[in-house]
Amino acid sequence: MTTTSSTGAWDEPPGLAARGTVILLTGRGETARTYQRFGRRIAADAYRVRVVETDLDDLTTTRKQVEALLRDDDLPSPKVLAGSDTGATLATQLPGADGLVLAGLALPGSTPVTDWQAELDARSACPTHQGVLSEDEDFTRGALARPVPSDWTVEPPAVPTLVLHGSSDTVTPSASAFELLPHARRRTVVGGRHDVLNDVSHRSVAATVVLFLESLKLGGDLPDIVV
Repeated sequence: MTTTSSTGAWDEPPGLAARGTVILLTGRGETARTYQRFGRRIAADAYRVRVVETDLDDLTTTRKQVEALLRDDDLPSPKVLAGSDTGATLATQLPGADGLVLAGLALPGSTPVTDWQAELDARSACPTHQGVLSEDEDFTRGALARPVPSDWTVEPPAVPTLVLHGSSDTVTPSASAFELLPHARRRTVVGGRHDVLNDVSHRSVAATVVLFLESLKLGGDLPDIVV
């Protein structure tokens, strides 16, 4: 499997045909390194993964990076925008994707977290992932204290959408996120915290994402594969 974790790029294993592309937008404070485990796991199922580091101070550049990836003919379709925290909220505002995967939506009025240990606990209960965040020199500690822009809205997607939210998310209550997207495929991660892509149940969450991707390949109505 081709892996470039420093730039957030993971490809399918040698000998397999790529089945699609996941373009992932990071949340507050996060880097491409935050998603090494998720990127490797999704790529192992033959979906290419590209990570765009969301810059709240330069959203124009972030949008251009996403648009370039969506236009890249070397990346196979379907092309799905995924996001966590502010990356998830921003993903609902960007056109051109074939589907969306939204994890831990960040909303105006979300509860800010200022203490570092409290931030780690709010993000994930997984000790391995907490270690990844603690050891990443480029990760911005205290980023969850930054308010979500008050004018940000979650646009109801016109494409198939999977919404994942932890039942123990203290940053954004799951009910608030689910109410905004009543027609999406909504899944609650039992006991999950804010970053469900990297929490204790990351294997089950990744499997849920792959099931969504596989259904999307069969049609926009997301037909069931296993019944």
